[in-house]
Amino acid sequence: MLVCGSLWMAPHAVSAQTFALPPDKDAVIGSIESTTARYQDTLLDIARKHEVGYEAIVAANPGVDLWLPGDGTRIVLPTRHVLPDAPRTGLVLNLPEFRLYYYPAPRPGRQRQVVTYPMSIGDADWRTPLGVTQVVSKEKNPSWHPPASVRAEHVLDGEELPPIVPPGPDNPLGEFALRLALPGYLIHGTNKPYGIGTRVTHGCVRLYPEDIARLYSELPIGTPVRIMNRPIKAGWHHGVLYLEVHPPLEEDRSQSGVTAAAGAVIAATNGRNARVDWDAVARAARERRGVPVAIAR
Repeated sequence: MLVCGSLWMAPHAVSAQTFALPPDKDAVIGSIESTTARYQDTLLDIARKHEVGYEAIVAANPGVDLWLPGDGTRIVLPTRHVLPDAPRTGLVLNLPEFRLYYYPAPRPGRQRQVVTYPMSIGDADWRTPLGVTQVVSKEKNPSWHPPASVRAEHVLDGEELPPIVPPGPDNPLGEFALRLALPGYLIHGTNKPYGIGTRVTHGCVRLYPEDIARLYSELPIGTPVRIMNRPIKAGWHHGVLYLEVHPPLEEDRSQSGVTAAAGAVIAATNGRNARVDWDAVARAARERRGVPVAIAR
């Protein structure tokens, strides 16, 4: 369920983004960090090492060359996130953000956590469906059975796909797959990790190989999965309201612009005597850098 392309590999991520789950009234995790590019680094190298996807690393670093950032260039790491407004259980996938949130079941005597990973989603012609579903099965070293529509598309591109692609380096599902109750849709790995954080699949969700390996080992069958479309998120942290704005999906421009951002802020400040910096709201809505910005107290 993936488009094809040349194979590219980057250094594995240091670790997943794992955070203590904040109280119910707060919704911001992580912190904005930075790193310094070395002469041999690309933005994609840096993104994978720090659990960031393609679109996120590009949006957070406007004007920085994707392939040659330059030795000594400061790279902003968008590793602070406003949690999506959804139940904090199971998996929550926010499509415009290209990010998955996993809320492991609480353990006795331990603080609850949230783990988050960058992801790829379906392109505009093969949209990842919205809604609530669940994980119904798990498969290691899956075979890929490309549907007739995908095989026909590849024929038009001059490539013939076999009816079954066995496990191995040519299998676009990677080494692990989580099958959803939505027929034909999976959360899986990839043999082309450079595309993580973009719209490049035929509807499935894919993760970096090291991320799907961890999620596969930890996630129980029956885990609920909520797939959302929220390019604008607002959440509180220690009495400060943050606004995080991403570009909307190509087919849904209604959730964009200053008006939509203002609506999210008004909803988040309902019942609070908050002082809103509306200039900061407008700036965040225009720039859409995907980085939480403090806009009210």
